[in-house]
Amino acid sequence: MTDIAGIDTEVPPSGTGCEDCEQNGGWWFHLRRCAECGHVGCCDSSPAQHATAHFRSTGHRYMQSFEPGEDWYWDYQTQSMASGPALADPSSHPVSQPAPGPEGRVPQDWQAHLHR
Repeated sequence: MTDIAGIDTEVPPSGTGCEDCEQNGGWWFHLRRCAECGHVGCCDSSPAQHATAHFRSTGHRYMQSFEPGEDWYWDYQTQSMASGPALADPSSHPVSQPAPGPEGRVPQDWQAHLHR
């Protein structure tokens, strides 16, 4: 656990994809990980925007990118980029997992479904 309220450096991610999309057969563009509970949700460009929905339902304010090579944070409370400590591994979805994903559920016209 870290001394920053709302960030738990010991909790692992909930999975390798958006937890909510996995439950309902959806797909995502990019992934975000809750820094407090590990919930992995899809970004605001994704059709379902589950990371923001997670913040709205829980009040967990910090999300970290769950994309390979990215370690930035987003603070939903201030609506701005933030910095924070490294979270428990893994720090991203597998490099072999495509974005958008998951493989086999992304429509051919996926770009037409993104939120801008």
